[in-house]
Amino acid sequence: MNIELTRKALEKVGNPHILVNLVSRRVRQISSGNGGASRPLVDVPPTMDLADIALLEIIEDKIGWESTYTGATPMDAVVPKKKKSSKKSAASVAAAAAAALVSAQGASQPAVEESPAVAA
Repeated sequence: MNIELTRKALEKVGNPHILVNLVSRRVRQISSGNGGASRPLVDVPPTMDLADIALLEIIEDKIGWESTYTGATPMDAVVPKKKKSSKKSAASVAAAAAAALVSAQGASQPAVEESPAVAA
């Protein structure tokens, strides 16, 4: 695919995800060979790639698209929401470290056993 044609078509469409869908559907139509929809809508040399033909048709407004999305912006439907962070707060990390330190200090001290008194 020609990068310049891609940039110009992206300026027309605005959303790269929609551009990919438009180009792929149009390439399928052109390559199917079924009647009028399979012929390019622009004059192109026979050596031009099918994806470049689709991009050129978009640039020259020979094909277009209409969004049926009714939300705030079309990008809301495409961009995933950020997941909640599973990072622990500094206070909970400090409390866990203090608890580990206390238990480690208690385990490191040798246990003192009283020996039975020997009768003399």
